[in-house]
Amino acid sequence: MLLTALEFLGLVAFAASGALAAVRARLDVFGVVVVGLTTALGGGIIRDVLLGIHPPTSLRNWPYLAVCAVTALVVFAFHPQVARLRHAVLLADAVGLGVFATAGTTLALNAGATGYAACLIGMTSGIGGGAVRDLLLREIPLVLRKEIYAMAALTGAVCVWAGHALNLPAGAVTTGSAVVVVAIRVLTLWRHWNAPVARPPEERSL
Repeated sequence: MLLTALEFLGLVAFAASGALAAVRARLDVFGVVVVGLTTALGGGIIRDVLLGIHPPTSLRNWPYLAVCAVTALVVFAFHPQVARLRHAVLLADAVGLGVFATAGTTLALNAGATGYAACLIGMTSGIGGGAVRDLLLREIPLVLRKEIYAMAALTGAVCVWAGHALNLPAGAVTTGSAVVVVAIRVLTLWRHWNAPVARPPEERSL
């Protein structure tokens, strides 16, 4: 029940972040809902496709779609107020990242994937929706630009893999690994840490 509640919290956070990005890009209400749905559900759909789960879980259970669509509509209607809750949205987004990355890794391991593949699938579960959102909005995906986002998800996925290899209780491993992801994400936001970026080549005068 706790993981389910956290998963829906993550869905709401991802849908809200996607909808806010769509509002800033001046999309209409349909576009806002589509981008919100894509941001929230994209990672899980990619995960299920990679694992051969057809149709994807989020398309078989209507509450996933309903919660994300309602969230996007609320953001469209009250986006000035939602934008003021930036810190709360970022915290919820961190929780969603942790839950999706670790739950995705656990699902992949239970489906028989190797540890290496399971970690990559888990990371993709966490970051896939945001990457698709940025592509829809014609932007370079945020995870490829600066923020320590994908590495936090991958760290949580590796923790799940290690716990699985040591035969530790699955629930405790998934929850603990999600906490690690959230802690890394919150710490990097608080300290304004970013991944290194290559310096542009110096222009030489002829």
